Amino acid sequence: MTTFKDLGLNADILRALNEAGYENPTPIQAEVVPPMSQGRNILGTAQTGTGKTASFVLPLLQQIANGAARPSAKACGTLILVPTRELAVQIVDNIKIYSRHMKASVAMVIGGVSANPQIQQMKKGVDILVATPGRLEDLQSSGDIRLDETRCVVLDEADQMLDFGFVPAIRRILKKLPQRRQTVLLSATMPEEIRKLANQFVKNPVEIAVAPVSKPIERIDQKVIHLPKADKKRALLSLLGDDDLERAIVFSRTKHGASKLSQFLEKAGLKSAAIHGNKSQNARQNTINGFRDGKLNILVATDIAARGIDIDDVSHVVNFDLPDVPEVYVHRIGRTARAGKSGIAFTLCDPTEKDLLKRIERLTGIGLTVSQIDLADLPARSAPAANETGAESKPQEDGQQPKRRRSRGRKRNSRGGQNGQGQSAQGQKTQGQGARNQAARPDSGGNKPQKPAGSKPRRNRNQKHQGEQRPGSEGDSAGLSRMLNNANKKRRPRQQSTGA
Repeated sequence: MTTFKDLGLNADILRALNEAGYENPTPIQAEVVPPMSQGRNILGTAQTGTGKTASFVLPLLQQIANGAARPSAKACGTLILVPTRELAVQIVDNIKIYSRHMKASVAMVIGGVSANPQIQQMKKGVDILVATPGRLEDLQSSGDIRLDETRCVVLDEADQMLDFGFVPAIRRILKKLPQRRQTVLLSATMPEEIRKLANQFVKNPVEIAVAPVSKPIERIDQKVIHLPKADKKRALLSLLGDDDLERAIVFSRTKHGASKLSQFLEKAGLKSAAIHGNKSQNARQNTINGFRDGKLNILVATDIAARGIDIDDVSHVVNFDLPDVPEVYVHRIGRTARAGKSGIAFTLCDPTEKDLLKRIERLTGIGLTVSQIDLADLPARSAPAANETGAESKPQEDGQQPKRRRSRGRKRNSRGGQNGQGQSAQGQKTQGQGARNQAARPDSGGNKPQKPAGSKPRRNRNQKHQGEQRPGSEGDSAGLSRMLNNANKKRRPRQQSTGA
């Protein structure tokens, strides 16, 4: 069996690896480290969770240990480009672990935080710069970063760069690098656009593929549950109530949807938090630390924010929404079954997502196992989620903002009607219409007109939002049930008065 010593690594690096508990290199590490240490260009494909980070960080440190020239002010010897801030943090942490017994300077340039400390870090130049494309281009255009001395560039998670729309920025950055350089491109999948990028910028590479392209790790038990969209949250509660669950990541397609899901789970008594691009970098990092430390065991995330989450004990992944891009599915479920462990990946598929599911199964070559779930047999904490009135209500779409503007307009119309001068969408309301609106308002203070006994009370169109939360504000079906109950309570006094 190959050992790290067999890879020709420096004694200081070997010592750090031993202290960190690394015993033997993974297949991608054993394949990439030797040629990359020799300065060869690399085009590598390996699944998420197979040790890609160490496969390129170790040879970079080896080159520094061999006496690579120290870069001058504002320059970097190696540039590592990544799609997300979380992944940048992960890589910097690994560099510090592997280089603890040697002198190697590293800086991180990412968005979401102040640029001033990053500018200060770059003033003297660094051996390794880890950056996201946007902030790098900003500081490069301002003259705070130079790339003319960069000897090596690493594109990590290249397929995610494509999914997030970074390829144009990557092309601009690569064109500003020296022509004579080492280029390393690593990816979990190899879409056609990434292949074109590699053909343009990675000359005569050593091609390494340690796993079939787009084939998820076999240790992941992949299941799909077909159900209506309105039942997804109840099904999620049932899945997260599994006694075997250690840590779970729930994927939402949108930032707004992730926040709503996290709030829903917290109200159900589950320790969860959301992570997405609208949160500050410190807040996102604190959430990841809490997830890693066990302070919370459920993380609701968007695809971008989940990049860089490298935690070994994630037992479950749940696709609450199916991704628009099939390759993203491979990245999602790769959050589990890491470090040789097994994992479970559930996909909740409503009728509108069946085409997305077919695209995923076509890409992976695997038909997901259909699983059944009994929504009537849910944990006790999810009981309020049922619609207690039995009335049908249209759920608010995850990722959509509640339509408040129209409601406010109706309130203004009803106030105008109270004065006898309200305006409707088609024209002026009559004073009689205004009087009817005034009588229908439960807080108008006027005498309610008498109605025949047993007649059904008129419901003011503005009554929908009086004395209750707006739809979608609570983010769960329990909130809808409470709203319906509140509306029923408001109707009872009026019925009593009409029967007098």
